[in-house]
Amino acid sequence: MGISLDQARTMIAATLEQGHEMGLKPLSVVVLDAGGNVQAFEREDGAAPGRFAIAHGKAYGAVMLGMAGTAQMARAEAQAYFMGAVNGVFGGQVVPVPGGVLIRDSSGAVIGALGVTGDTSDNDAIAAQAGVEAAGLVAEI
Repeated sequence: MGISLDQARTMIAATLEQGHEMGLKPLSVVVLDAGGNVQAFEREDGAAPGRFAIAHGKAYGAVMLGMAGTAQMARAEAQAYFMGAVNGVFGGQVVPVPGGVLIRDSSGAVIGALGVTGDTSDNDAIAAQAGVEAAGLVAEI
């Protein structure tokens, strides 16, 4: 099972709603499928235009490594050479910080990732988790 367009839209809407409830800065949210392809993206009014690349990098790293942004950051802090090499392999597309959330189905299989940027990385991850859970899926932050 993959992520449907309706589920992607639900995740984005719920992520943005959580951001509003938390009083976060304007967010940008991307949903990727299990192959790292963009399923859906939205950038709130007032968010910088370069935010797509950051949101995508957070989600891309999560889905391609099978490791959420929080774990990627810990790995980068412990083994900077590893994350540097990974970023070389993936053409510099990986942003190893919180806000890149793995999306799992009810059986635990990774079916994609959600990337959020605009506020602090920790706040981005909280908003992303709410978005994934609103679609009835499991978030790994």
